[in-house]
Formats: sequence, C-alpha cells, structure tokens
Amino acid sequence: MLQALFDLSGKTALVTGASRGLGQAMAIGLAEAGAKVGITSRTLTSLEETKALIMKVGGKVEILELDVIDTKSTKAAIRAYVTRAGGIDILINNAGYEKVCPSVDIDELLWDKISDTNLKGAFFCAQEVARNMIASGRGGSIINVCSLTSYVGVPTAVPYGSSKSGLLGMTRALSAEWASEGIRVNAVAPGYFRTNLTDAFYQDESWQAAMLDKIPMREFGDAADLKGAIIFLASNASRYVTGQCVAVDGGFLASI
Repeated sequence: MLQALFDLSGKTALVTGASRGLGQAMAIGLAEAGAKVGITSRTLTSLEETKALIMKVGGKVEILELDVIDTKSTKAAIRAYVTRAGGIDILINNAGYEKVCPSVDIDELLWDKISDTNLKGAFFCAQEVARNMIASGRGGSIINVCSLTSYVGVPTAVPYGSSKSGLLGMTRALSAEWASEGIRVNAVAPGYFRTNLTDAFYQDESWQAAMLDKIPMREFGDAADLKGAIIFLASNASRYVTGQCVAVDGGFLASI
C-alpha cells in the first residue's frame, strides 16, 4: 500500500532541460518510478545520454527539441507530445540559465535571457500543460525548480535570483488558481549542487570551503539527491500538498 503511493506507472511526464545535471537525474528518477518521460533540450543530440540512461533502467522515453524562450514553438511541441502520449500527468520545469555578472555590468540582453528562460518559459510550459490537464479532467502535478536564491540574495546573481524568486511566487499563485482543477503546483529548491550552471562558483576553492562551513550536513548535493523529493511531489504520496517548495539543501536554509 505504501509503495503504491509513490508508483508512477501509467503516468506521463515532461522534463525540460533534461540533457544533463539535475534535469537528467530527475528524469531518470521519474522513469525509475514507472513514468513514461519526455525529455527536452534545445538540441536533440544533447539528449542522447539521458535517453540511454533512462533506457538502461528499463524506462520509456521520448526526446523533444524545445527552447523555452520561443513560446510559440514550445507550445506547439508540448501539444504534439501530449497528442502522441495521450495526455500528460507531470511537468518538471527545470530549464534554466545563469551567468554570474556584477550588477553594474548587466545589460538588457542578459537580463532578458535569464528571466525569459527561468520564469517566462516556465510559465508558458505550465500553462500549455495545464490546459491539457484541465481538458482531460484528470489533473496532474507541476513541479518548478526554484533555488536558494528564491529566498536569499546572492551577489552577482541578481537576474537569476530575481527570476527564481518570481518562480516561487508563480508556484504559489498557480497552486491557488488550479487546485480546483485537480492540478497541484509545487517546487523544489536545490541547495549547493555543482552543475554547468553553477560551475563558476565551484572553481574557487576558498568559496567551496566557505559554503561547506554553512551547510549543516557539510557536503554538497549530488544530483541523485533530488529524485526522492521529485517522486514524492509527482506522486499520490503528496496528494494533499500544493503551493509548497521543498528545499533539498543539506539544511542550509534552516540554519541561516
């Protein structure tokens, strides 16, 4: 009975930005729990590794070329995927972009690229998926990938933090609006995970030492550490949970 609460067999998921890092790990986790997973990136070739890893665990997977900045093509790609898959039950809004830059040097192009990817793109993915969930009458689960910067200020990451703070606000607002349609909207906030997006920080050994000193568990996160939280929020185990953000951060937020 308890195991059935976390079973995603028969469910269809879509994970944006799944070519590597956290998105890749979350997609694999959903497949391991039984879901059929659609994975997206701006190029199909970049998804081959994730596809192979999902197939290795016996999962079902489809790759989709999708750039969340292009709203029109994103909606078309999602509609086509929904038609092929016969509906969609789970969306993970993971596609993101970051560039460390002093705030006095940020130009409009950088601001727009970060905010359009992390916030605007996530909204229109959620909107298109929600339309199908509402039309089908079966509801579903939308999970946004927020950040510690949804809660705290990080110097030289102002556009990123602004977009991720907005994503947390969007999570709460959509959860209130779509709950009556059977759609749960939650988020995860990964702590300090080394990915391509955050690698610039980790190249500084003194920064690593300072950060580890602030994390109660005294270790950085591994991408696989997100699987449990994602499966929980995607499954019936969290049937009565919406509008929440689960921090997967080794205790960082709790200790500041």
